[in-house]
Amino acid sequence: MRTPGILIFGLVLAPCGWILNLTSTVAPNWRTINSLANQPQDLVVEQGIWDICRTFTTSRVQQCNQRSNDQTYFDHQIILVAQGMMVASLIVTAVGLAVATPGVRCWRDNPRWMLASLGGLLISCSGVLTIIPIAWYTHVLTSINSTSIKRDPAKADDIRVGYCIVLGYIGGIMEVLGGFVMFLGICSCCGGRNRGEKPQTNTGRTTFRPTPIPRVNIPRSYDVSSERSSVPYSKKSLDDDLDFPRAKPRDMGSINTSYTGRPYDADL
Repeated sequence: MRTPGILIFGLVLAPCGWILNLTSTVAPNWRTINSLANQPQDLVVEQGIWDICRTFTTSRVQQCNQRSNDQTYFDHQIILVAQGMMVASLIVTAVGLAVATPGVRCWRDNPRWMLASLGGLLISCSGVLTIIPIAWYTHVLTSINSTSIKRDPAKADDIRVGYCIVLGYIGGIMEVLGGFVMFLGICSCCGGRNRGEKPQTNTGRTTFRPTPIPRVNIPRSYDVSSERSSVPYSKKSLDDDLDFPRAKPRDMGSINTSYTGRPYDADL
């Protein structure tokens, strides 16, 4: 039997979301700071939750491991919360996949719906753990204090969203959606009634078909001994019953002696 479609859908989205969340966690690009005061014009500061990098767009030179130079940024509450929740999301997703995989029935006739639903619930919760810190960080994007920002009174700060925020949103949504679809298998309306899982019910009705009666072919040729047997019919009666499509031959050898009429009247 084939694997149900909702389990395939969940097992495809969950690992993809986990990879995106892993990239969002370790990459130092949650926000970028451009056009710093008293700094080269091609300098871009990339800040993540674990590290800070200084990138020069003209020469493509990147200097990372700048965490010690900006401890004010890493002491912010959102950074501490994001570090814990992103790591917890990765761990919960891995546990959910480990629980759901044996229930998908890759080697069984029927899936273990309770086990697969529990794994889907864990995966969906891991997606929520990812979306919460990313949404919070996006909300306070421009208000996070940092010594890397050289403020210019003549113009506003040029702070932009990094690609880690985008990857985190996509990965979290994929995990929530995939885990929720797998969790639907716990419902009676979905369990066992997916593609290739519809049970066959016996209504108790039995259809009887009449057995055709074989046709018996009676031989046409008889010997003299068969006419002298005890069967209450003769060869002439069999020919009359079986050979009805043909015209009955006139019996020229028998004469009705009880008939007293004229010969030509009998011929009529």
